[in-house]
Amino acid sequence: MAGILYIVATPIGNLDDMPPRVAATFGAADFVAAEDTRVTMRLLNYLGLKKPMVSYYEHALQKGEGILRRIEAGENCALCSDAGMPCVSDPGEVIVRDALARGIKVVPVPAASACVTALAVSGQDTSRWVFEGFLPVNRKQKKERLAELLGEKRTVIFYEAPHKLRTTLDDLVNAFGPERSITLCRELTKFHEEIWKTTLGEAQAHYAANEPRGEYVLVMAGAPASTEPEAEMTLEQAAQRALELTGQGFGPTAAAKAAAQGTPYSKSEVYKVLLTIQQRDPE
Repeated sequence: MAGILYIVATPIGNLDDMPPRVAATFGAADFVAAEDTRVTMRLLNYLGLKKPMVSYYEHALQKGEGILRRIEAGENCALCSDAGMPCVSDPGEVIVRDALARGIKVVPVPAASACVTALAVSGQDTSRWVFEGFLPVNRKQKKERLAELLGEKRTVIFYEAPHKLRTTLDDLVNAFGPERSITLCRELTKFHEEIWKTTLGEAQAHYAANEPRGEYVLVMAGAPASTEPEAEMTLEQAAQRALELTGQGFGPTAAAKAAAQGTPYSKSEVYKVLLTIQQRDPE
């Protein structure tokens, strides 16, 4: 009889936040699948447990097949990330997808999630929000992702590492302007926890002079409601916006998609007019 794949959330910082069910699940599991076995080893030591472990980090996902075979052979697996709920902006999602496709029972063991925790204390609108996780490392892809969010009215949540924070704040200011409201949540539940609601411009200036430290959750306000209906923009104007984006390094398809955001026009409609403009007014 096949075993069970438990998706186990771990504390996002303070180990005193460990729920009893999480500890019990680790204790009952036959083995642990960890994003980083060194981090999880410290957690298991805190619980006084010794368990066989296998890593499933992004560049070793071929091990996912071995994990699933062990579960199919009858072993119970506790899968965890370094902190918070695994399989969300985490390579463990591939294992869950494959487990469900193979008929393996998947059981969630929830606890804290950094994105929801940050949202709750951000002071931003919590009624509707979108989770973007980590932005792409590739500069062009990052710029295109932010362009897709130009018309996004929901609160937007990002994760960011300290060594990338300054560049990301520069990119956010360029995309959304210095006055956009943002809450930076640093080292949540840890000793140096900091929650700072400010503007993109102020955050950019602060971290230009101060070294970012710790892991960040960025909770950014959505686009303000327009005083004029979006439908007033003509298709030609949307295509002109797309043309400007191509001048910033966007491909035509990505530019059309970004320019169509918040308009009544589809990406394909903007794309067709964009091509017409390019053919009519070659550089």
